[in-house]
Amino acid sequence: MEIYLIRHTTPKVEKGICYGQTDLDLAESYSEEFNTIHETLPKGNYKVYSSPLKRCDVLAKTYSDTITYDDRLKELNFGDWEMQPWDNIPKQDIEPWMEDFVNIIVPNGESYTQLSKRVNDFFSSLIEKNEHQNSIITTHSGVIRAYLAKLLGIPLKDSFNMTINYGDVFKLKKEGNQIKVVSEVNYNEMI
Repeated sequence: MEIYLIRHTTPKVEKGICYGQTDLDLAESYSEEFNTIHETLPKGNYKVYSSPLKRCDVLAKTYSDTITYDDRLKELNFGDWEMQPWDNIPKQDIEPWMEDFVNIIVPNGESYTQLSKRVNDFFSSLIEKNEHQNSIITTHSGVIRAYLAKLLGIPLKDSFNMTINYGDVFKLKKEGNQIKVVSEVNYNEMI
């Protein structure tokens, strides 16, 4: 079984704005970005899973009319920081988080560890289903980073060294009770 993990395309939001679970529209370039993604994936019938947020849902619907939405595929919940300019978040709140974003919980949001747990729960349930149909999962960079970090044995704190652009596709392969990364992952190890 092949699994294609796809990051949503460019959202319609100003640069420098903190967004996670805010339900954003897509930038006007979305149709060209969709074409590029469609050229990357082989033709076929796919079981489609998606974050319920619009920026993932719109792409998922180009592959199937039957989509399984799962809240575990949502981006990090930035709580009180959602839609705030990063520069306007009080230093006393953001500095501890910047030093330990893996464990510090965003006010009224979640930590990266919490995101990782729900993402790993999703993939564990996918493995348990023991389906053999190829799948597409449209989701967010935080979700992709957290899961690729697990598969590649990279600590969560280092997962932001992976390059994951809008519209990137990562091919995974399920063999028995394991999922393996097939695509090359651009990882810049920090010294």
